[in-house]
Formats: sequence, C-alpha cells, structure tokens
Amino acid sequence: MVRAMAVEGLGHGGEAALPTLTVAADDEDGSVREAVATAYGELGDPVAVDWLLERARDDDDRLVREAAVAALGAIGDDRAVPVLLELVADGPPRVRRRAVVALTVFDDPAIEPAIRQAAADRNPGVREAAEMVVGRAVDQ
Repeated sequence: MVRAMAVEGLGHGGEAALPTLTVAADDEDGSVREAVATAYGELGDPVAVDWLLERARDDDDRLVREAAVAALGAIGDDRAVPVLLELVADGPPRVRRRAVVALTVFDDPAIEPAIRQAAADRNPGVREAAEMVVGRAVDQ
C-alpha cells in the first residue's frame, strides 16, 4: 500500500519520476503496477507505451489492465489502436469499457465500427460507454 501511494505521487513529478517508475513497473504488487500505469498516463510518456500495451493485454490484475488502457488513451500514441480494438472486442467487461473510452482520442477508420459493435455488447457498462461515444459523434 505504501509503495503504491508513493508511486501515485510520481505521476505529478515530471520526467524526474521516470527512472523510479521504470523500477516500480515490475513490482509484484498489482496496486503498485496500477499506480505506475496511471502515472505513465498522467505524464504522457510515449516511452511507456510498450509496457502499457503489454499490461493492457496480459496482466493478472484487472485493475492494472484498466489503468493501462486508460493511460494508453491519455498518451494517444497510435501504436495503441490495434490493441485497444482487440480489447474492445474481446477483453474483460471493464477493460472493454475503458478501451471504448480510450479509443475516442484516436483517428482511425476501424474505430467507429468497433464502437458501434460495442454499443450492442452483452455488458451494460460497455454498451453505455459505447452509446455515449456514438451519441457524441452523431451530435457533432
């Protein structure tokens, strides 16, 4: 818990925090890895994208996966689009929901059909997130 709280504070530390985040990224405690993912997103560090992609796809802790997906959206690096599209289609429900939201910052022709498909998802949280995104697109 203390390590996770310490890492949370690093998200506001600018580039000076990056070496410490790199060390904490492989912590055995999921709450620490979750805090690292969140901090990377807050810092907008494109160097962290590969680590975040790996965590988003395959981390034992669902909260780490969710935080990694959110951070990928915050960073906005196009390398995330294929993974986010994959997760919208086939991730755990909360990860699917986060991926829908994360995709809204990207411009790729595959995103709209994926979000429209998510609007018919079996999970109400995923449907709601997708419907909000589709509704925003219609309103614009």
